[in-house]
Amino acid sequence: MDVLYFAWVRERIGLPREKVTTDAATVADLVNELRAREERYAVAFEDLSALRVALDQELSDFDAPLAGVREVAFFPPMTGG
Repeated sequence: MDVLYFAWVRERIGLPREKVTTDAATVADLVNELRAREERYAVAFEDLSALRVALDQELSDFDAPLAGVREVAFFPPMTGG
């Protein structure tokens, strides 16, 4: 699946997107896999309350299942302005 990173998440990880092969059942499981990769992922995902996630371009939750999902995007909360 494609994993996209936006704003400071992208800056901390150093990539705008990557292809990830995973057996993760939920977004939270995927995050745990990514955290275990290396320090930059651990730093980016250390506070999930500061992140939002979209699955196939629809806002979702970290406990959402990944079955059939083609794209996961992580980004900070959006503000108006």
